[in-house]
Amino acid sequence: MENRLNRIKELVEILNEAGKSYYSKGVEIMTNFEYDKLYDELVLLEKETGHVLSNSPTIHVGFEVLSELPKERHESPMLSLDKTKELEVLADWLGSQKGVLSWKLDGLTIVLTYENGNLSKAVTRGNGEVGEIITNNAKVFKNIPLTIPYTGKLIVRGEAIITYSDFEKINANIPEVDAKYKNPRNLCSGSVRQLNNKITAERNVKFFAFSLVTAAGEDFNNSKMQQFQWLTNLGFDVVEHKEVDQANLKETVLWFEEKVKTNDFPSDGLVIIYEDIAYGDSLGQTSKFPKNSLAYKWTDETADTVLREIEWSASRTGLINPIAIFDTVELEGTNVSRASVHNISIMESLQLGIGDTISVFKANMIIPQIAENKTKSGNCEIPKNCPVCGGLTRVEQQNGVKSLYCTNPDCQAKHIKSFAHFVSRDAMNIDGLSEATIEKFVQHGFLKDYVSLYHLEEYKEDIVELEGFGKRSFDKLMEAIEHSRHTTMPKVIFSLGISNIGLSVAKMIVQWIGSESERLLCATRDELEAIDGVGAVIADAFVSYFEDKDKKNVFLRLLDELDIEKEVVNDNPKILDGKIFVITGSLQHFNNRNDLKDLIESFGGKVASSVSKNTTYLINNNNTSQSTKNKTAAKLNVPVITEDEFLTLANVSM
Repeated sequence: MENRLNRIKELVEILNEAGKSYYSKGVEIMTNFEYDKLYDELVLLEKETGHVLSNSPTIHVGFEVLSELPKERHESPMLSLDKTKELEVLADWLGSQKGVLSWKLDGLTIVLTYENGNLSKAVTRGNGEVGEIITNNAKVFKNIPLTIPYTGKLIVRGEAIITYSDFEKINANIPEVDAKYKNPRNLCSGSVRQLNNKITAERNVKFFAFSLVTAAGEDFNNSKMQQFQWLTNLGFDVVEHKEVDQANLKETVLWFEEKVKTNDFPSDGLVIIYEDIAYGDSLGQTSKFPKNSLAYKWTDETADTVLREIEWSASRTGLINPIAIFDTVELEGTNVSRASVHNISIMESLQLGIGDTISVFKANMIIPQIAENKTKSGNCEIPKNCPVCGGLTRVEQQNGVKSLYCTNPDCQAKHIKSFAHFVSRDAMNIDGLSEATIEKFVQHGFLKDYVSLYHLEEYKEDIVELEGFGKRSFDKLMEAIEHSRHTTMPKVIFSLGISNIGLSVAKMIVQWIGSESERLLCATRDELEAIDGVGAVIADAFVSYFEDKDKKNVFLRLLDELDIEKEVVNDNPKILDGKIFVITGSLQHFNNRNDLKDLIESFGGKVASSVSKNTTYLINNNNTSQSTKNKTAAKLNVPVITEDEFLTLANVSM
């Protein structure tokens, strides 16, 4: 008994850490297959012993959200679904009833509220009880109706997703391997929860309704199918569904299993719900699961094979990713011989060794992964030298995840990836320089640093003789390079590939510090940390980069090659100079908080992320709210003002 109780404690700790990492940080420290296996083991042990810990993932719906988006409690809790992988269990659950079978989409659950025919609110699932308000973002989803021909109060739940094809297009525009998104779900989660809905709009997020919560005054004849049809008539895209009973359940499940192989959207199974709404509601719920519906997870097609090699792939930041190479097997109709292991933590948890017998599968029937290691020799060694340059490697641990890095600053992989980043669209935007071309130029000695890009004409005779090149290609490349000379300082800073500094952060730094090179090079860590959105890690990365004399020298020489746009001078009166604002809650006159922040800063004010004794005003349209920020403001005697009161203060009309 003691051993089983200790195992329960161990499983709870492992699963909670994995869940927190995945849902709150977007980092996988174990595969979905491994998580489900451990979860099922925990459920069985809890049933056998009757011992359930208060923090067990089997009784907790989800994890707390960590962003700065405003929060709101759902009118009714959003519970998880109980699940099975066995068709017989699904059939027993359905019994003599009719059911509605639909995709279990793998995205982010959203709750939409419509009033008087207009979309009034959109909230994420969050932890099941409290979600994040993302109304402005939902309004730019590709297929959400902003107005509907129904004036009563409507609450509908659905899944926000990004298709595989859109996911691949977005990743294709990210040159560095370690910056690419791991899967469509992570990309969707980040896209839906942006503070700037312009980014959301660019990501092609789509919404599929799967549950009608409230529709005042409407009669659906107690039919779930009629609810779906009614939502379709209102203009919603409804999750694909079919009515089932005992007679057609098996063949319908097989139809879905065959179709998922060609779907352009991620799905990790099916959901069945009773067609008879009243019957389903009468069954009630457990502390975690509703009893009117059940999730059917795919029984993953697995194949045993032999691990032959761990290939280590280096990136421009020095991250070296492990990739499993194994004897080719057929899965879901395609040949598979390699799978990403993601990081050292997963490699160690699987105890991988060369020659081991491993079981592989396709997650969501798409992405090859290792399900389990049957022999667990654990003889895979972590390379002490970089596979590209031979330099020493170092294992680093961040957020509980161990990863391998090359320590050689002159690693060729870093140069190639860094050049690829430097010429990418959001950086210097030099078309015609693929990684393959950059690699050739580096190998021939044409490229030594960023400045040498602007002197490639010196090697014209050699370049036009390269395979795949010619005079026309060279002329086009020279034209692109000349065009790139006219740029902005934020793009230059972003192009340098400084750790943790994306284009948006570079813009914030330039807006705060200015675009003069001398001023940027003299910026201190304290100055940078004072910028909202720039913490200690980013500040240290920026200052440390320019403390390197060689990098500083390249930056200054690079500026001599460029025509930097002058920053637009803001001539607004500095009537808010010295005042510090914090913004919370939903907005009425501004598309998002960044728009309001920009206006405040244009009048000389500053915007902080949290209320402190230095805060001048907290802007919240609901000044009677019991939110944390309002409570803190009350304790510190910080005035809470509405948007309208702020606009009066700034003497701005909207």
